[in-house]
Amino acid sequence: MPSKFSEFFDGLLSILSTIKFIDIIDVLILAYVIYLILKLVRETRAGQLLKGILLLIIGYGVSKAIHLTAVTYILKQTLSIGILAMIILFQPELRRALEKAGRTQFGIKLLGLGQNSSEMKQKWEPAIAAICDSCVELSASCTGALIVVERQVRLGEQIETGTVMNATPSKEVFGNIFYPKTPLHDGAVIMRDGIILAAACFLPKPQKDELINKKLGSRHRAAIGMSENSDAVVIVVSEETGQISVAMNGNLTRDFTREKLERLLNEELFGEKSDISIGGKKLFSMLSEKEDKE
Repeated sequence: MPSKFSEFFDGLLSILSTIKFIDIIDVLILAYVIYLILKLVRETRAGQLLKGILLLIIGYGVSKAIHLTAVTYILKQTLSIGILAMIILFQPELRRALEKAGRTQFGIKLLGLGQNSSEMKQKWEPAIAAICDSCVELSASCTGALIVVERQVRLGEQIETGTVMNATPSKEVFGNIFYPKTPLHDGAVIMRDGIILAAACFLPKPQKDELINKKLGSRHRAAIGMSENSDAVVIVVSEETGQISVAMNGNLTRDFTREKLERLLNEELFGEKSDISIGGKKLFSMLSEKEDKE
């Protein structure tokens, strides 16, 4: 028995002695990729599709073991195109994963896609002031509003659904757009480079619409959906309560004051740190008793 233990430890030591630093990096990268795949499967409908593929593999093994020639042939041909089928079936999930990778600060800096900080401030500082002042006025009058602040991800698909304006933002312009009796009030304003690029734009639905509290209205749902599909900062003013909310990364945070909203926008657009916490509460678990039904 002792000799077996010594042989085991000797074999283990010999294996460990051959491991190089690059092998550790290799394993860590592989482990992280597997983690991302499992996370993707867990959070999307890919989990159900993966179960179906697993059943096909089990069925192939069983049919081959009991010599079901026809079934084995069909399953073999099906599995032979499995990789292509997975790419097609998981296309929305893969697209979102690649978009998120491209939106990371590392990816932006690596490809040199980021804008100059002073240039960004020059474009956005007056716009931020106009957004915050407008949201406060709209909130006081309980006028519903939906403002999308575009960042790295371009929102051309959503802009095409609205009316192009190319207007300088101000309280008066926002007030006219979101006034209930105007043609442009029903939809979202999309801002790019500190300019109101388009109004009355339609935004995508949330990926997990069924998990969101039914009391949340269409504006808040659209804001969550837009934040899931891009890196945009989406500001919502409730038509019922006047409450100001912000959606980012699929999460909705509520009860913003003018000061909190201004600090958040400065942080997200210019990287200026603040004490605002956004996105810490999941969209289907943070909802309060007083919800909106606009």
